[in-house]
Amino acid sequence: MSNTEVELLADFGDQCGECPVWDPSDGVIYWTDLMGHRFYRYDRGKNAARVVREHLQITGFRRDQSGGFVIANKSGVWLWNVSDDPVLIAKEVNGFACRMNDCGCDSRGRFLAGSNFYHPGERYELGKLFSFDNRGVGTILDEGFHLANGLAFSPHYDQLYFADSVGRVIYAYDYDLAHGSVKNRRVLVRVPSDEGIPDGLTVDAEGFLWSAQWYGSCVVRYDPDGVVERRIMLPAKQTSAAAFGGPDLDELYVTSAAVSEVIPVAPERYDGNNGYFGGGLFRVRPGVQGLVPVMADLSAGWRMPDGMR
Repeated sequence: MSNTEVELLADFGDQCGECPVWDPSDGVIYWTDLMGHRFYRYDRGKNAARVVREHLQITGFRRDQSGGFVIANKSGVWLWNVSDDPVLIAKEVNGFACRMNDCGCDSRGRFLAGSNFYHPGERYELGKLFSFDNRGVGTILDEGFHLANGLAFSPHYDQLYFADSVGRVIYAYDYDLAHGSVKNRRVLVRVPSDEGIPDGLTVDAEGFLWSAQWYGSCVVRYDPDGVVERRIMLPAKQTSAAAFGGPDLDELYVTSAAVSEVIPVAPERYDGNNGYFGGGLFRVRPGVQGLVPVMADLSAGWRMPDGMR
């Protein structure tokens, strides 16, 4: 366990806060409430947070070289310049719906995201892992996921990490950066049934993987072999995602979710009726540095509105 001090930076009562992304050019953290359909930014220098956009579902996003964002949601993948409405890139690939959840991008600007159709107690379609190249053309990299979630790359972009929350696993792939392809899927981490489930992922400069544990009130650091190195506890039961930021990339920003959502894979003794589930944006200083954030580059080959250029 770690006794790292936890700071509450903002609390908008996010129903399901997700996907913190550090923007070093502006010194801000962006994040989304995917259930509340709100998008936020926290200005570190001013110690102030505000709502950027309401009534827009964003399940995952990254900054784009166009100056805006690539966003994912249950309807597809979009380019968005903030001031205008999003422009759809893809709603399906090879006939398969892009009902997206979390996302990430590699150092060549490709945008990766997993689809999610999970519905407990009913039959549901298994999700896929998609990649979109610089022209916005989508490819299916893999399939067979119950609840596609966190996605992250190793420091040299030769390993891809991908979480299936309902499967309680974090997969590792060999990643070919030149071609944007994957091979050799294997289980890196199998989270025990008495712990939370793996949600958002990020990687630090030493190549260790961090996983926010929904139901677990913590962020777990794993070594490159998948062995637990430490566990940082937070007050929120539903910790959802984490990202490094700050001028020295030594601050870990963590999102959380206020609406209790108990699914069959929750720990047996988990109390989904009492306690503080979350809704705030937190910061901890774990004593290690993260990686420089990379941007997506999906605007090439697309005729975007002038405001996107």
